[in-house]
Amino acid sequence: MGKKKQAASTPATAALDAAGISYVAHSYTHSDSAESYGAEAAQQLGVSGDRVFKTLMVSTGSTAAEDLAVAVVPVAAMLDLKAIGMALGKKKAQMADKAAAQRRSGYVLGGISPFGQRQHSRTVIDSSAQQFETVFISGGRRGFSLEIAPQDAAQATEALWAAITS
Repeated sequence: MGKKKQAASTPATAALDAAGISYVAHSYTHSDSAESYGAEAAQQLGVSGDRVFKTLMVSTGSTAAEDLAVAVVPVAAMLDLKAIGMALGKKKAQMADKAAAQRRSGYVLGGISPFGQRQHSRTVIDSSAQQFETVFISGGRRGFSLEIAPQDAAQATEALWAAITS
């Protein structure tokens, strides 16, 4: 898979480029009225929701702003907070505070990418991604996805593989 450069790069594409990881960039028109960023991406890209992955920030700390980590799960599935907690060596997790997630990642909600985050976070990718040759993951802004081999995504984020959906 070759790199397909976009006119404007993001921290995600810069991080992948620096690591020498191949991806294909896909842009689409984001609608402010979209109820689900992930479902919109799947529909706009013409790809099934089990192959488009959303990036969620979770917390394993005592508050939703502490001990943040990244979960990468299919848009067609729900994150299992207990399963990701266990994957991270904790009893459970909770969804991260939205403002804390944006500060830590450097991205806006609906455009959070696991690649090129402002601060590195432990990352868990749902093991279902391994069944595909490529998956689609946010490229760092709304309306911008990166098609990437799951193993390359895991390498770029130093991710763990685990079944983290319910």
